[in-house]
Formats: sequence, structure tokens, C-alpha cells
Amino acid sequence: MVVLLGPTASGKTQLATRLAYELDGEIISADSRQVYRGMDIGTGKDLQEYVVNGNPIRYHLIDIADPGYEYNVYEFQQDFLKAYEGIIQRGKLPILCGGTGLYIESILRGYHLPRLEPNPELELMLNSKSTQELIDLLNTLREQHNTTDILDRKRLIKAIRIGMQEMRHTRHHREFPEIRTAVFGIAPERTVLRERITRRLHHRLENGMVEEVKRLLASGISAETLKFYGLEYKFITQYLTGEIEYEEMVVQLNQGIHRFAKRQMTWFRRMEKSGTIINWIDSALSVTAQISFITKRI
Repeated sequence: MVVLLGPTASGKTQLATRLAYELDGEIISADSRQVYRGMDIGTGKDLQEYVVNGNPIRYHLIDIADPGYEYNVYEFQQDFLKAYEGIIQRGKLPILCGGTGLYIESILRGYHLPRLEPNPELELMLNSKSTQELIDLLNTLREQHNTTDILDRKRLIKAIRIGMQEMRHTRHHREFPEIRTAVFGIAPERTVLRERITRRLHHRLENGMVEEVKRLLASGISAETLKFYGLEYKFITQYLTGEIEYEEMVVQLNQGIHRFAKRQMTWFRRMEKSGTIINWIDSALSVTAQISFITKRI
């Protein structure tokens, strides 16, 4: 499997679709927001790029959940395996492409993430405890990988339930198959990436991104739920509900996306420090030259 990662606006999708065209591949999306139907412009699906020289490129894990649903890493792993196995059976090359580091790493490292089984009695008992008692309990169950687990009470209780379930060696555990992977990264020089992010933001605002959020709100999705889905939906919702002015929304959104791209790169660099070999592609090269770089290494 080829893995293609990079920050937002780095040109991953264009490269992945061209690579799929040249090498008879199919793309598996590793984007935590593109799973949602009707959230197209704000998540940057750019589905027009999945047609190369008039040929549609088959893709997976895009438009598979309804807005309002909280899709998670466990489900991504299971959906990935189904897509991957189907691609292999068809004799095609799987190409995992995206910018959600957690999703990518969950596949490369085969994270054991059990499905959380309903347990209302346990939840009731945990809700009766103080936040500090819950933190102490979590510390006895598992190493904390995410500080938000202790900052938000709901996440704290969920982390405890997962920890307890892991101790019981849940029957839902499924070993990942051995997947031989070649990982490639594309990361334009910082000033170039900043220019791309800003240019793309204005293009999307001029081509219906605000209207997309209006439709989602009109469909019955609450403002608070929409804010959960990331920067574009958060700031545009704040504008549409009168919390901020349009100009302030654009400035905050632009700054937020720049910071997000920086966090993505921090995640990828941490992956490298943890042992993942990432072959970095010169973003100044033409797409043809980038494809040549990849094909020589797989």
C-alpha cells in the first residue's frame, strides 16, 4: 500500500488521483471530516479531482456518514479494512491519502481500539463520582495519550470505560493484516503553503462555503454540533448566528487553518521520531516528477 500524507492545501488529492491513474490504484481517504455527506466545500473534498483524463478514480471512505453522527477511529479502522481487502481482491493498488494523522497512524501501527459496548449502569456510577476521582481512576487503567480526556468530563468517562473494556480483553479485537507500506509526505515550503491556504479559503468562500453551512443549519443540525466539525464550520456558524462579523470570521478562519496545518506537520514529525519512515517529496516538482519519485521507491 502507498500512503500519501501532508498538511491541508499541500496538493495530496491531485497527486494521489494521478498516481492512482498511472498505477491502476484506488484511493482510501484518511480524512476525519470527509466521511460526512453534504459537508463538501468546508472539508475540501474536491471530488472533481477524482477524474483524471476523463477516467473516474475509485475512492473509499468519503460520504459514508450523516452530519451529526460522531464517526470515530475504531469505525475508521473497520471501514479501512473492508475497503483495503476489496481493493486487493480486485488486483488494484491501495493508496491511503489524507491529513488526519491519527487515522493514518492507527493503520500503520494497527492500534487496538475496541468497540465501546453500552453499559448504562457503569455510566451512572461513573457520573456520580467527582472529576478528580475519575482522573485518579483513569490513571490506574491506562496511560493518557490525550490531555483532552481529563479536560472534558464526558471524554473522561468514555476513556475510563474504554480502559475497563481493554482490561477484559474484549472479543471485538481484530488483528490487522500485515500490510507492506511505503509512506510518502508532501509539505510545501511554509510561505508557499500559507499562500495556498489563504487563496483556497477565499476561493471556497466565493464558491458556496457559507451557503453550505446555511443548508446544514437549515437541515436541523444544531449550531453547537456544527462547531464540533472543525474550523470552517465553527467560524462560519458563529458568523451566521451573529456572534462575529464576516471580516472577523475570515481573519480568524484563515489564522486557524494556518495553525491547523502546523499541528498536522507536528504530528507527522512525531510519527517519524516514533519510527515511521516518511519519504518527503519535493513539492516544487511537477506532478509527473513527483509520481516518478514515488514509483522508484515502491
